[in-house]
Amino acid sequence: MTATAEFTSSTVNPPVPPGSTMVTIKVYRFNPEDPDAAGWQSYKVPALPSDRFLNLLLYIKGYLDGTLTFRRSCAHGVCGSDAMRINGVNRLACKMLMKDFLQEGKEVTITVEPIRGLPVEKDLVVDMEPFFDAFRAVKPYLITSGNEPTRERIQSPTDRERFDDTTKCILCACCTTSCPVYWMDGSYFGPAAIVNAHRFIFDSRDEGAAERLDILNDVDGVWRCRTTFNCTDACPRGIQVTKAIQEVKRALLFSR
Repeated sequence: MTATAEFTSSTVNPPVPPGSTMVTIKVYRFNPEDPDAAGWQSYKVPALPSDRFLNLLLYIKGYLDGTLTFRRSCAHGVCGSDAMRINGVNRLACKMLMKDFLQEGKEVTITVEPIRGLPVEKDLVVDMEPFFDAFRAVKPYLITSGNEPTRERIQSPTDRERFDDTTKCILCACCTTSCPVYWMDGSYFGPAAIVNAHRFIFDSRDEGAAERLDILNDVDGVWRCRTTFNCTDACPRGIQVTKAIQEVKRALLFSR
């Protein structure tokens, strides 16, 4: 399918910024009310090198096709809501700069589709509940016993550094939905859940490490990881996801 915007004499033509380049955006469309019509739809969109890919999606929705559906919020790589497959790779649309796509003198086509492994609700929007179910299952919160302290729980810089990398997770699902094991069987906890378990397993203030390790020692836990590094490559925050999973495996092996 190819979308062509038609404008009458009474409508205002979409703006084309000076110095912009026309690129083709191919979006995989899905409407639950008409699932048989699912397929690729193309749009011609002006792009500046300074644009984020999210800007182009907003341009399509604002000027060419208001039915296009996707999530976005902060537009600064913090909320994680605009995760999608761009040219076949999981990315945040707001972190992808068009200067990395544009090639002088060459036509540029960019494909975009929903992240895999989760039910598609419409266009680029997926149902995130299975992802958050796995996240909640690993108990991603501080577990302690005894009386609440009257001041903050003190921790040395060295102890804090032990799990610093995995505190960066923004729950965008880029890592989990880049995992072939997760695509094949959604019952696998997935990299993001393991990363968030890691954050507390190695926190010196926490007392629930053994409980989380038992959870992740299940048939759908860390042993399902095949170390493909897809998760690490997909993470927009640069977390060493595969390394964190291996550290949880090591903790299981040497805690018994």
